[in-house]
Amino acid sequence: MFEKIRVFLGEVRSEIKKVTWPRPQELKESTTVVIISVFIITVFISIMDLILNRVLDFILRLGA
Repeated sequence: MFEKIRVFLGEVRSEIKKVTWPRPQELKESTTVVIISVFIITVFISIMDLILNRVLDFILRLGA
C-alpha cells in the first residue's frame, strides 16, 4: 500500500512540473475579469429578483 502511495505522489510531482503557471500580471488580469463578471451577474440576478418579486406580488393581489 505504501508503495502505491509513493508511486502516486511521484506521478503527481511529475505532472505538477508540467503545469504552466500564470505570470503575476496574467493572474491579476484574470482575477479582475472574474470579480467584474461576478459583480455584473450579481446585479443582473438582483434586478431580475426584484422584477419577478413585484410581478408575483401583483399577480397575488389580483387573486385576493
